[in-house]
Amino acid sequence: MKITPTHIEGVAIVDLELRQDERGFFARSFCREEFEQAGLVPAVEQCNVSFNHLAGTLRGMHTQVDPAPEAKLVRCTAGAIQDIIVDLRPDSPTRLQHVAVELTAENRRALYVPPYFAHGYLTLTDGAEVVYQVSQSYTPGTERGLRFDDPDLALPWARDVAVISDKDRSWTLLADGAVLS
Repeated sequence: MKITPTHIEGVAIVDLELRQDERGFFARSFCREEFEQAGLVPAVEQCNVSFNHLAGTLRGMHTQVDPAPEAKLVRCTAGAIQDIIVDLRPDSPTRLQHVAVELTAENRRALYVPPYFAHGYLTLTDGAEVVYQVSQSYTPGTERGLRFDDPDLALPWARDVAVISDKDRSWTLLADGAVLS
């Protein structure tokens, strides 16, 4: 694996280092020791798969707060997505800044999302599938969210949103007092 830090502390892009031969390739996609050495939370309590029928499907922007904040390792296994995360750490110098990454089945790239970040993605293709390794189980009552179209965030979505849940469309704007902790 190649773990590359981004401009926001604690956020990393994880690329595979392929070992190829006539059969195809082999690559390590997760290693507890390498994650710990890079300062990333290596715990995996739950793995999730999300399938999306249509391009333009938006899922997010979600986070879990105390007592169950979660880190995620997000990888697109079919199709393509634009993944965006927002720093919600209260004392962070990059609070409310974002990282946007294109994850595709072809580039096999993953995004490491630290605890206390909002996470969401927009499908760029029909039939996009996303796999998440998550450091906490889903904990009712700890989920929070940001509006994907909040003007105070100005997130650079790659295309128009065509499909979104009522819950994700109705998160409170920052200017209207969105609860982030």
